[in-house]
Amino acid sequence: MASGWKVNITPTERTARVLVGGLGALAGVVLLASTSGVVAVVLALLLVVAGLDLVVTGALGHCPLYARLGHLPASLKEKTS
Repeated sequence: MASGWKVNITPTERTARVLVGGLGALAGVVLLASTSGVVAVVLALLLVVAGLDLVVTGALGHCPLYARLGHLPASLKEKTS
């Protein structure tokens, strides 16, 4: 299944995605534990999901949205040409 995926995220962006996503997911969990309103819980869950998405795409090095849009950073184009 993952054999068709190509790396389309630079190493710097991968690191940033993992760090920011991890912090976002952690903040969402903390907010989730300390909130009681329905809207606040939904927003905290969205923060957790967004953070986990960043962690996964950063760890894999593949962003499906970038692939769909045809985006490939210039530094990665040089390596594949």
